[in-house]
Amino acid sequence: EETSWGARPELAPDGKRLLYSSYRGRQWQQLWLTTPTGAAPLPLTFGDYDRRSARWSPDGRRIAFIDNAHGHTSLRVMETVGGATRTLLPNVRHRKGPHSTLRLEIVDESGKPVPARVSVIGSDRRAHAPEDAWMHADDGFDRSVQSVETNYFHCAPPCTLELPRGTTRLRVQRGFAHAPWQQVVEVAGEDQRIVARLSSQRLPAAFGQWISADLHVHMNYGGHYRNTPDRLVAQAHAEDLDVVFNTVVNKEERIPDIDGFRTGIDPASDNAVTLLQAQEYHTSFWGHLGLLQLDDHFLTPDFSAYRHTALASPYPHNGVIADLAHAQHGVAGYVHPFDTVPDPAKDPVLSHALPADVINGKVDYLEVVGFSDHKSTAAVWYRLLNLGFPLAAGAGTDAMANYASLRGPVGMNRVFLDTGGRRDPASVAAALKGGHGFASNGPLLGLRVDGAKPGDSTPTATGKHHYRIALRSPVPIDHLELVHNGAVVESFALSGDRRSLDGEGELELDGGWLLLRAWNDGADPLVLDLYPYATTNPVWLGKPAATASARADAGYFSDWLGRVIEAASARDDYNDAAERKDTLDYFSDARERYQAIAAGRVTTQGNHGE
Repeated sequence: EETSWGARPELAPDGKRLLYSSYRGRQWQQLWLTTPTGAAPLPLTFGDYDRRSARWSPDGRRIAFIDNAHGHTSLRVMETVGGATRTLLPNVRHRKGPHSTLRLEIVDESGKPVPARVSVIGSDRRAHAPEDAWMHADDGFDRSVQSVETNYFHCAPPCTLELPRGTTRLRVQRGFAHAPWQQVVEVAGEDQRIVARLSSQRLPAAFGQWISADLHVHMNYGGHYRNTPDRLVAQAHAEDLDVVFNTVVNKEERIPDIDGFRTGIDPASDNAVTLLQAQEYHTSFWGHLGLLQLDDHFLTPDFSAYRHTALASPYPHNGVIADLAHAQHGVAGYVHPFDTVPDPAKDPVLSHALPADVINGKVDYLEVVGFSDHKSTAAVWYRLLNLGFPLAAGAGTDAMANYASLRGPVGMNRVFLDTGGRRDPASVAAALKGGHGFASNGPLLGLRVDGAKPGDSTPTATGKHHYRIALRSPVPIDHLELVHNGAVVESFALSGDRRSLDGEGELELDGGWLLLRAWNDGADPLVLDLYPYATTNPVWLGKPAATASARADAGYFSDWLGRVIEAASARDDYNDAAERKDTLDYFSDARERYQAIAAGRVTTQGNHGE
């Protein structure tokens, strides 16, 4: 069970029946009855939606609860016997002060109406939304920057709000390629019409023909709303997101979106948004995997290494799962990897399997921008790039899209892919695995080196290299840097509003890779993440190859895997000796390969060193 916060148990007035909410082997919360002595529970209600927060009437004849049968939350009262149910709606509203109607219209630079994300703070300092809108909030705000969380709703214009009269703050955002629109208005006695005109801030076409994709979204994950594919597509529209992957995953013992899993393009897709069903494979021991574009079936049971359960065994490890995904022509990547840089010498336990899976060719992408610390994840990524592994940067929000207050919105973290503007699954997969793009939570980045784009190689490795860069950002940026083999080789001074820059120049470089990144020292309320951050994939200087620091980087991963082997050896819950041997052999072999690189006996390309 999801503990008392989900179950909310309450005894009936007669003291004989215990009412609570549970999914109990199903995918959605319904109302159940047991007894104080623990008699076998039986369901009181049924349905593919949630009923929660139930309370008895004083006489026990009725039960009040909240459900999301129609997507939004509703307050209902049900007869205990017979189940007749009615919805409670307010007939009269008593307001503390005078209100007026505000009609909000949103248009793009051409004057075309477009959906967007909207925040409205009224004169009462409270967030407001249309009556039928889903109100969301960012629960991870920086209290040193703002006193309360940011509330927002998605608006397909026009949107009508009833607001207290007085000073009202409006904010409209639509993806990253439009500048945020903000305005302070005085809500007066007359009904008002406000038009938010969004201005474009796209990258120059020479850097690519982009589509944006959020690789990590949970349509339903235990929140109070009930989301649907159609609504998820509408959320993506408002965020100017081209492709959204609904990564179906377990929530404790259930998988809320399992009935909607399918291969190919979801029928809810339209001519602007492609919805693809995907999977997140859960194991807190080895690290979580994103499995995209499976073409046959959902991998069950969707989790392993769950201590104190029948699925406690650390087998299958993530290398096995990646093989199963690739057998379905899928794409496998690590999601929300690191909140801090792993330290093999100091971390109490280290069991993350990333280094072993990379050297064994199991990993197609890494969520460099995701529900983790971007700079810490990038530090690990740079070491892998230094070994010549062409590991692509991905991005995924890990949005819980049916919560009122949790991580989001959809598309907050996204990868921009140079697909020539195509949104079909094959083009998306090829661009993602090929590293043809950049990952971001706000800034847009363009990079070309000797004409080559991210994911590609320059004609020569060493010598002078000409670069061209571009930045377009919805927020001011503190740092814009070119990074060569993990070290900053050029920093660009930003002036004015610090939201755009076009530049070019030459650098003398000795092979390896070069990328462009943008980041801030702290949080910005317009970016609902830890801090603004973006990175291109690397442009390879010549063919992907080990850099001068490769031996030291290989030593780091060898030490890392030594700790993984230590943690895996300490587990006593493998199902049999064969599982234990297969797991330890896999990681021992990977460690030996890193040790060989560290000793100079081989390179990452498999060539013997001198």
